[in-house]
Amino acid sequence: MGKEIERRFLVIGKSWQKGIRGTFCRQGYISTNNANVVRVRIIGEKAYLTLKKKGPGIARIEYEYPIPLKDASRIFDQFCNQGLIEKTRYELSYKQMVWVIDEFAKNNKGLIIAEVELENEEQQFDLPDWVGQEVTHAVKYLNINLAKYPFTKWEKEKPG
Repeated sequence: MGKEIERRFLVIGKSWQKGIRGTFCRQGYISTNNANVVRVRIIGEKAYLTLKKKGPGIARIEYEYPIPLKDASRIFDQFCNQGLIEKTRYELSYKQMVWVIDEFAKNNKGLIIAEVELENEEQQFDLPDWVGQEVTHAVKYLNINLAKYPFTKWEKEKPG
């Protein structure tokens, strides 16, 4: 069993962009009910099928399996009817922590979220200067909700 513990933040400014390259990511949702999610993702030239279940606190149970790229493309077409997420994903290190930054595109253009994965919920870490408001507990910023209710459709609301 895998376990994911992460905190999420809105990104401010552009200082994080210096010298990094991103990878295009496309993901769709096969099933969502209550706290369970089944997702397919293509990131770069690799594809994954992921199952997630909400756990206690900010922890989630997560299983992720590589699948053939061709299968992932077919799954998008045949099973993902809740909207797709397209984004560029960047990874960078800051004070011995790996941060993942997602710069959303299309219906979620203008939204940039950084997340850091933790070993436990109480783990302390330093925030980079490009990290803004924490959105870990704001469900509207979850990818599944951004697929259903895109950022560009939010009523005159801006991040932060």
